[in-house]
Amino acid sequence: MQKLWKLVSSPRHLLVFEAAARTGSFTRAAQELNVQQPAVSAAIKQLESSLGTLLFARAHRSVTLTHAGERLFNEVSSAFDRIHQTANMLSQRSAQNHVTLTASTAFAHNWMVPRLSDFHRAQPDVDLRLQTSEREPDIDAEGISLAIRRGNGDWPGCDSHKIASEIITPIASPRVMAAAVNLTTVPNLLAQSLIHLEEPIRDRPGWTEFFAHWNVPYSEPKTGLRLNDYALVLQATMAGEGFALGWHHTTTNLTSQGLLTARNEWAWETGAGFHLVWSSGVPLSTQASKVRDWLISL
Repeated sequence: MQKLWKLVSSPRHLLVFEAAARTGSFTRAAQELNVQQPAVSAAIKQLESSLGTLLFARAHRSVTLTHAGERLFNEVSSAFDRIHQTANMLSQRSAQNHVTLTASTAFAHNWMVPRLSDFHRAQPDVDLRLQTSEREPDIDAEGISLAIRRGNGDWPGCDSHKIASEIITPIASPRVMAAAVNLTTVPNLLAQSLIHLEEPIRDRPGWTEFFAHWNVPYSEPKTGLRLNDYALVLQATMAGEGFALGWHHTTTNLTSQGLLTARNEWAWETGAGFHLVWSSGVPLSTQASKVRDWLISL
């Protein structure tokens, strides 16, 4: 930054240069910046002197960029555009009086929704809005307060806190589980109808990884029910379509209600986890901090 300061003398000179280059006139730049035209001319001359090159070719009543000026304008205008976008995003975020929490549909419906009444009792003044997404959105670029992500807790530009370990268990409806009378070992699952999750974006382990963990030879069949959203997998499982992999943190509420049955003795803790994530570069609002702290306290 010190080297740049020496080259341009003052950041203000770059602002003046950008306005003059964009409007094609020292006079219009002065009007836009609310200064006198001689001040614009003087700032441009100082910048040219610092850089040791002409940035404008001056005629009687007009100015045009030189080749050097065009190169500088391209870089300066692009940088200013990025700064403006970020500043605008930060301004909008600080002005928001609500908190956004983005998560998968299954997590939002089966983990967060059952806890909403407790949250509203604890934080009645916070306007929390759940957003579901099929992808992992960019928190900073999209102005999101908080997000739920699967992984090891390390994401560039983010802070995180693990709220659930990834524990996967075979699940089925009570009727299907009761009918599987020969289901005494993990290999016996191969004889059952298996429901497959095929998410197009999020990385999730499937039956291949589950059986590999238990050292069971398995060749994934080309047939069988395949769904691209875990919320659909849970609905199909409750409807009696077969066995599915149950993520413990999203199925506990369903098993406690008797809608699903799990074989917990075959639980697989993968080593990954589900984390609450927020930007490390943009301070959380007071409201978002309350939501974060409440979720961490669970």
